[in-house]
Amino acid sequence: MGEIVLIFDGWCGFCTRAARWIRRWDRWGRVRLVPCQRPGAPERYGLTRAQCEEAAWAITPDGQRHRGAAAVLAALGGALGWPGLLRLYAFPLIRWLADGLYEQIARHRGRLPGVRPYCEEHPEECGP
Repeated sequence: MGEIVLIFDGWCGFCTRAARWIRRWDRWGRVRLVPCQRPGAPERYGLTRAQCEEAAWAITPDGQRHRGAAAVLAALGGALGWPGLLRLYAFPLIRWLADGLYEQIARHRGRLPGVRPYCEEHPEECGP
């Protein structure tokens, strides 16, 4: 299993908290956290800044890009050493539930408990 890149909104306190939670579970260093505000980061992975501000993205070692709930499952599976976790997303009911939960969280993330946003802590890594 290689490294998975998780692109998240570095100005979102909830997103930063979730990314750190995944890092905490990542005992083998398989997930690299990248704020979407890092200059050139979205383009490096074939994404636009707008795409990255709408949802989290995970890029797997084979270059596949996963958005939203699938990105979270890919990153969590990488962190836990369970690559099969993302395969669960192929089941229609699980996909429907995961996407629905992700969309609700994304819609209300500004009101959910978070931490100090990554870009606030590391302004030198985030663009203007």
